[in-house]
Amino acid sequence: MAGILKPPGAFTVTPHKVSICILIQVYAPPTQISVPFPFSSVSHHNRLGLFLFALSKSCDGIFEPKLDELIGQLKELGDFLNDWLIDHLTRRLSSLASPDDLFNFFNDLRGILGGSESHVMDDDQIMLDPSSNLGLFVRRCLLSFNLLPFEGVCHLLTNIGAYCKESFSSCPYELSHIEDCANEAESSMEYENMELESLVFDKVSKEFEAQKKANDSFAFHNHAPKAIIGFIEESDISSGSKVKEFDRLREGSSCIPSSSYSQRIIDPQVGSFLRTNWQIQGNLLDQADAIERHGSSFSLNAFESILKQLQKLAPELHRVHFLRYLNSLHHDDYPVALENLHRYFDYSAGTEGIDFGPPSSGCNSFGRYEVALLCLGMMHFHFGHPKQALEVLTEAVRVSQQHSDDACLAYTLAAICNLLSEVGISRMTGIIGSACSSVVNMRTSLSIQQQLFVLLRRSLKRAEGLKLKRLVASNHVAMAKFELTHVQRPLSYFGPKGPMKLRTCPINVCKELRLSSRLIHEFCDESSIMNTDGLLCTMWLKNLKKPIGSVIFSQENESRRNLDTFQFCSQPNSLPGSVVQLLGTSALVRATAWEIYGSASLARISTLAFAACFADSSSSADAALAYAKLIQHLAVFKGHKEAFAALKIAEEKFLCVSKSRVHLVKLQLLHERALHRGDLKFAQRICNEFGALASSVSGVDMELKTEASLRHARTLLAANQFNQAAAVTNSLFGMCYKYNMQVENATVLLLLAEIHKRSGNAALGIPYALASLSFCQSFNLDLLKASATLTLADLWLSLGSNHSKRALALLHSAFPMILGHGGLELSARAYITETKCYLADPSFSVSEDPEVVLEPLKRASEALELLEYHELAVEAFYFLAIVYDKLGYLEEREKAAALFKVHIMALENPEEKEDSLSTML
Repeated sequence: MAGILKPPGAFTVTPHKVSICILIQVYAPPTQISVPFPFSSVSHHNRLGLFLFALSKSCDGIFEPKLDELIGQLKELGDFLNDWLIDHLTRRLSSLASPDDLFNFFNDLRGILGGSESHVMDDDQIMLDPSSNLGLFVRRCLLSFNLLPFEGVCHLLTNIGAYCKESFSSCPYELSHIEDCANEAESSMEYENMELESLVFDKVSKEFEAQKKANDSFAFHNHAPKAIIGFIEESDISSGSKVKEFDRLREGSSCIPSSSYSQRIIDPQVGSFLRTNWQIQGNLLDQADAIERHGSSFSLNAFESILKQLQKLAPELHRVHFLRYLNSLHHDDYPVALENLHRYFDYSAGTEGIDFGPPSSGCNSFGRYEVALLCLGMMHFHFGHPKQALEVLTEAVRVSQQHSDDACLAYTLAAICNLLSEVGISRMTGIIGSACSSVVNMRTSLSIQQQLFVLLRRSLKRAEGLKLKRLVASNHVAMAKFELTHVQRPLSYFGPKGPMKLRTCPINVCKELRLSSRLIHEFCDESSIMNTDGLLCTMWLKNLKKPIGSVIFSQENESRRNLDTFQFCSQPNSLPGSVVQLLGTSALVRATAWEIYGSASLARISTLAFAACFADSSSSADAALAYAKLIQHLAVFKGHKEAFAALKIAEEKFLCVSKSRVHLVKLQLLHERALHRGDLKFAQRICNEFGALASSVSGVDMELKTEASLRHARTLLAANQFNQAAAVTNSLFGMCYKYNMQVENATVLLLLAEIHKRSGNAALGIPYALASLSFCQSFNLDLLKASATLTLADLWLSLGSNHSKRALALLHSAFPMILGHGGLELSARAYITETKCYLADPSFSVSEDPEVVLEPLKRASEALELLEYHELAVEAFYFLAIVYDKLGYLEEREKAAALFKVHIMALENPEEKEDSLSTML
């Protein structure tokens, strides 16, 4: 929000605070009625009260809105009283033309306060509680005004005149008293020229200059105030141009700076007030949060130039180096990020800008070397250097233990757990070493997954002991991810061995996610001193929307008013942004869990819940992931046309850079459509794109490498190159086994079974299908289990017609899952297989019960035409023509045969549609 300059340090009366006091007088006039004029109901009255509460709390922030911005906020309240409130506010400000007017105004303001010193009140009289938020604000304004000398009152009058004049000149409203206000503003300038004021002001100015020279090397807020103020204001007011340029950045766009801050001209008549160090640090903290949320979408060069200028103006502000490090880190500039990280810790020694609290008393006085190691390890992890990251983090564990820095040790253990869970590591011997006491006591025979589980539990226990709420919630989310994809095995193998069910436990996943949400709701900010409720109320003001508030002052039914009041009251959020972001991540993990377990409807609901509740506070990566999940759901259940329409919207909202979720889902959709259309050349081109995106470092980008290999094998299978497809799939299975990617192994085994089925070796494919079923049962992959059962039924049917009843029984056992959550393609395959089972059964007669085969074939053909899946559509219309021929329906047979020919021609000539796919790529 563009701002009027604020005085540093103590609370000072400004024109904006005077405007709030005028509105408070309207809200709580010394009247004898419960609902004062001009309000028509209690809900109308409360609406303005909540708005004033937010305004009063936001006054502690770094910016103050201009009058036209305050008018714009008033207009958001509704169309019933906004004109009256705006007119009353502007006329009341214009009436303050002399010091006597100001004295009378603040004297009247004292009368709205209740308490023991006030006169006796009636039951229906509205009085402000002096200890309430609004009462405290009014008392602070009264105290600040009483402390003003005469020249300060004259300055306040001048600022009020300029405040009104500047706003009226840029405001579209045509008010009849604008000229009077301008004249009064000019007349108030006469007080600036009084001899008494001049003498006193000259003396005060000389004393201030002398104090400034004496403290020039110590106080940050004495450094080049106009330039620093220009930086701060521009970093906030440039959101308008950025939102137009990057409409895809919905959330927090107001924090993105630009280099056009020279356009911001500070009127010298208003007064050049200085910002305090606390305010500058808070603003830079907001900028750091915006960088981490928006990632590579954040402006690199513009913000870098601003930071360089601020660094020259205030060399002792070390947080600037950390922001330059974050800016380079999220733009993948490794040399610059490393250089700025070293500079930050060289100058600050890790004592400024670290969010997890002060070190223990045992920490030495030379700085926090362990924090520097933690940041360096996370930087290596970000750039895809897992071995270097693990070595640095291990050293950070050792130094944290040596310095008794328990908080840093807890965060370092959590970082190691995140590294081990995200990066594929086949062995840990010699990597962590004996420096990590959390690992040294574990048996060397434990697998990577068992060691990761022990680390997660110890990290969680340590975070709970230190009461690090955010870290506790993050560890619970990490535990949920671990429980989702790993089967827990006992750590010791001695003693009697009872029966064990080697399966994942969905109940544990839900429990960890619930604990994460509960702890976040109980969050108390244990370390941060920058996040004030004033900042939260400022964010509420920025997010004020017309559709919610437009009916508050209108005469609607009571239920509608109650709903809107609830929406209004629920907007302010008492949690810091990082906590809300972590809560959104938990919701996305829940959606991923439902995807793995095979519940498409619950996965979609969880993703929509994230989009509705956390889209504005989440990072751009999480928001893009939610969009990708919804697009994939559309592709599976509605077809590619709907999915590409949603993809176009997502591309407008997010930068479609390499490795972004939006770009990856686009490649997935293009590959699926190319395979369905039979365009194998274009499909192979997409496979090459996937391979090029994956890092060449071993263990990095394992998900992307698995995706590329799977799609390469499927492309080879579609080209009937069975040997090459089997070789690629076998190599992929070995990689998944090496890095213990068991969930992916279930899909790889199912693909091997499909390759053997297509190549005519059904007997060799059955063991792979059964192995895939075993993996699905262990990891509760219900939808994949249904797909494996369908493949197994196809394999049994391929062995001969005498196995048709067994295949049909298998298929019917999987039908509830397939038809409930399977999507268009899986359902069509099931319908075709069911028809083949019936037609292969010698005891089945089409003429006796034709609907048993006709209805499934019709549904399959409709779904496949929607998907443009020519190969399966050819098979569906082929069987449909055969059934119509056996029934003697010649006309329907010819129609099915004609459609069969259409799909055959499309399958044999895929080049005709290749251009449309290429343009989308």
